[in-house]
Amino acid sequence: MLRFLLEITALVGVGMWGWRQADDWLRFVFAFGLPLLLTAIWGIFAVPDDPSRSGAAPVVTPGPVRLLLELGIFALAVWCLYDIGWIKFSLSLGIVVALHYGVSYDRIRWLFTR
Repeated sequence: MLRFLLEITALVGVGMWGWRQADDWLRFVFAFGLPLLLTAIWGIFAVPDDPSRSGAAPVVTPGPVRLLLELGIFALAVWCLYDIGWIKFSLSLGIVVALHYGVSYDRIRWLFTR
C-alpha cells in the first residue's frame, strides 16, 4: 500500500511541476502528459513475475534496470517538488522512498537476481 501511495505522490508531484512550466495550453500537456508518460514507462518496462505487480511484463526488463528506472522516477519527483518550492515535502518524499527501499531489501535482492 505504501509503495502505491509513493508512486501516486511521485506522479502528482511531476504533474504539479509540469503545470507550472507554462501559462498557456501547454500547461495541460505537461501536467497530464508527463505523469501519463511516466505511468506508461512504469507499467511497460517490467520484470517477469514481479510479486509487487501483476506478473505481466510487456517489455521484459532486467531487475537492476527496473530498479534504476523506479529510483529515477522517484528522484525526478523529488527534484520536481524541490524545484517548485515544496522543499520540505520534497525532502520528506525522498526520505520515505529511501526508508521504503531500505525496508524492502528482499525485493531489491530479488530484482538483482533477475
